[in-house]
Amino acid sequence: MKILVAITGASGLQYGVRLAEVLKKQKHDVCIVASDAAKAVAEYERVKLPKADYGEDDFQCPYVSGSNPPDAMVVAPCSLKTLGQIANGIASNVITRSAEVTLKERKKLILLVRETPLSLIAIENMRRVALAGGVVMPACPGFYHKPKKIGDVIDFVVARVLDHLGIRQDLMKRWKS
Repeated sequence: MKILVAITGASGLQYGVRLAEVLKKQKHDVCIVASDAAKAVAEYERVKLPKADYGEDDFQCPYVSGSNPPDAMVVAPCSLKTLGQIANGIASNVITRSAEVTLKERKKLILLVRETPLSLIAIENMRRVALAGGVVMPACPGFYHKPKKIGDVIDFVVARVLDHLGIRQDLMKRWKS
């Protein structure tokens, strides 16, 4: 699969980093776009981002055109700013334009929102994205798999993203398996 992984400036960059790592290991065609805000958060939280293929303002990215959409796009983590722009059709950078292309071409768009609590505005934006065909997936880990370290908690959420992409995963034990 051709998968665009967009990393935006919300805490929880580890989800996007781990997702890209797993997808590449499985030999998927992964394109990474990191926003400037993601780079700032990474510096603050001391998270090593994967090498981005495109910056948020580099419209040479092939996925900004409906003639070449990705098979799927995941925004992980998805900031509320990015959520709002996508929900309202504001395609002002590579991430939001690619999300618009992904939706209009009826490809899979997953927004891994990492925020709590949620305002009514954020909930309405999530509703709009869901109505447009996107999947809004708050980064809410489960604990029935009995995580032993933070990486197990991250893997739980990444496993759910992979499930929704239809990609085999063995990052966590399934319920009652």
